[in-house]
Amino acid sequence: MPHSIPAQSQPHQPGIERLLDPPAEHIRADYMGSGKLKGRRALVSGGDSGIGRAAAVHFAREGADVAIMYLEEDEDANETVRLIEAEGGRALAIRGDVSCSTACDDAVARTVRALGGLDIVVNNASVQYVSSDLTDITDETWQRHMDVNINGYFYLTRAALPHLGPDSAIINTSSVNAFAGNESLVAYTTTKGAEMGFTRALALQLAPRGIRVNAVAPGPVWTPLQPASWGPVDPLAVANLGKDTPMGRIGQPSELGPAYVYLAAKDSSYVTGQTLHVNGGMIVNG
Repeated sequence: MPHSIPAQSQPHQPGIERLLDPPAEHIRADYMGSGKLKGRRALVSGGDSGIGRAAAVHFAREGADVAIMYLEEDEDANETVRLIEAEGGRALAIRGDVSCSTACDDAVARTVRALGGLDIVVNNASVQYVSSDLTDITDETWQRHMDVNINGYFYLTRAALPHLGPDSAIINTSSVNAFAGNESLVAYTTTKGAEMGFTRALALQLAPRGIRVNAVAPGPVWTPLQPASWGPVDPLAVANLGKDTPMGRIGQPSELGPAYVYLAAKDSSYVTGQTLHVNGGMIVNG
């Protein structure tokens, strides 16, 4: 599983999956689906690459039909569609910016129309800009974090809620930084903490309706966001990601996918308002 990551950079967020060196692993060949999500319909934001792609493909191997929402990476999105369809699921790629409420409304409407309903929502699309000094963060950069990482989760969930029934699941991608902090990611960490508050409060609100709301808090994972965020500041930092975890390495998206399956499936029927920490052994509170 461990791979040597060379220093590298990508110029634009959220980054391009096919440019990763080495390529990321999104699902293990020996992951055996067992129909845990048969007949379910899912919508995954940021599903073109990284953790979002891993969740989408794992859902498909478990029998779900999956729509993905992505910003602009058409080739990556088409590859995710191919992978979903190779698992036997129906797939739909929807281009749109989650920071726009009408784009989220449209994504939900198109998903429901194409797949016949909606049962699982994964809020995953995020941006992450590195800055070692708070005074270097511009108004625009701060606002972009808020618009995508907080508003996007709210917009997509609000649009989806009228279509969700009992046994539906909402899964939010947070981060170890929401619990441990990161001195170079103050804006990002702030949004990830807000996502945790959103998760816990919404879980309480929706529990009477039988809708579960949980989160996954990844540690460092090999996705395009890493070279697209850390790389422009210090390409060598990309090569060192994960080396400070107890496991001494960066994680693969394939190691996150099963956590999303668990939270989407009936296996977690008594779990809401909780967070799964998949972070290579980093000790956190919460």
